[in-house]
Amino acid sequence: MDKEMEKLFHDSEFGSNEEKYNAYLKILEETENEVDWAYEVWDHLLDNLTHEDNHQRSRAAQYLSYLAISDPEERMLNDFPKIWTVTYDEKFVTARHTLQAVWRVGLAGEEQKDLGMKYMTDRFKNGTDEKNYTLIRSDIIQNMRNLYDEIEDETIKETALQLIDTVEEDKYKKKYAKIWK
Repeated sequence: MDKEMEKLFHDSEFGSNEEKYNAYLKILEETENEVDWAYEVWDHLLDNLTHEDNHQRSRAAQYLSYLAISDPEERMLNDFPKIWTVTYDEKFVTARHTLQAVWRVGLAGEEQKDLGMKYMTDRFKNGTDEKNYTLIRSDIIQNMRNLYDEIEDETIKETALQLIDTVEEDKYKKKYAKIWK
């Protein structure tokens, strides 16, 4: 990892609010493509999934989701449940930001895609007792759309449409279906 990336990770954790936000944006931009330094930060990010600061938890989960494409050892297959736990964070904004990024894990390969789809499908079906479950469902359907747009796997679309079809409230069924129009 070069000095600039080291500084970005440092600023992301210890900088002023502005430095944290700017570093966050640059790290996400950098990790949209494969990088060769993922394991230099991987374990620290895993530790930060349980950090006392919800912003650190959120950023760690998002960074790991983005770094999944840079994981030739396929650590994500074991670590995904730790990230998924953050989608249930006590701070809804932390949970939601994590949920909105977790689809990127599916870009890492077939097993990672299947794992993410399994978790999202289960949450869609069984999460109706959660507060804000309609927003969570919307994010899940949007995640599936994002993943489909990237890898064009028809099973993703079929799964999403089947889930939408199970929604009883017309208002939400239409809202979710609109994501796939």
